[in-house]
Amino acid sequence: MRIATALAAASSLAVFYAAPPHQAAAAVTVAAAAPAKCHRGETGEPAADSRGRSSVDAGEVRWEDESKYDDALAHAHRVWTSGGLDKVKVRPDDASSIADLQWRDVNRSDGKWAERGGQWAPHTGADNIYFNDHLLGDRKAYGTKQWRRSVAVHELGHALGHCHKTINWYLTVLDPDIDNIDGITEPTGTDRKNYHALWG
Repeated sequence: MRIATALAAASSLAVFYAAPPHQAAAAVTVAAAAPAKCHRGETGEPAADSRGRSSVDAGEVRWEDESKYDDALAHAHRVWTSGGLDKVKVRPDDASSIADLQWRDVNRSDGKWAERGGQWAPHTGADNIYFNDHLLGDRKAYGTKQWRRSVAVHELGHALGHCHKTINWYLTVLDPDIDNIDGITEPTGTDRKNYHALWG
């Protein structure tokens, strides 16, 4: 298993409050976490988690389903919107909204797809999350319910603005190496911390 040395960053922001005239002025320091830094292994990878590089529109992601992996995408929606991860709403598209994200299937083994179970692909219109049948299909190398869920959670993490990370000694579902997310089917403590740093 590959371990990289990218570390999550945090910073402090000093906030000063004015005291009433009859009291001495007081300074209070409030910790504010900076967005988590990214693993810069791929061309185009941003420097840090980013609201601007996400599928989030006005505090929500509206999605459409054109995938056969319904269990995996439903699981990803559930774990990224529960247990205190409630700043961004993830809802199905309906007649009164415009989709921000589409779940789709591909079957590719060329280039990087040979080792890629899925991919979040931003577009001018709706972004796409692709499940790769070449690896996730029945009787394929990663063709189990657990692996499909891990890939879905990883890719929805990207749609929520999280970039690839490899952090020494910390598990993260955003690790770019598919083998390093083996068994991780929900955001880890590190992922939750990074979510709150990005979305509050």
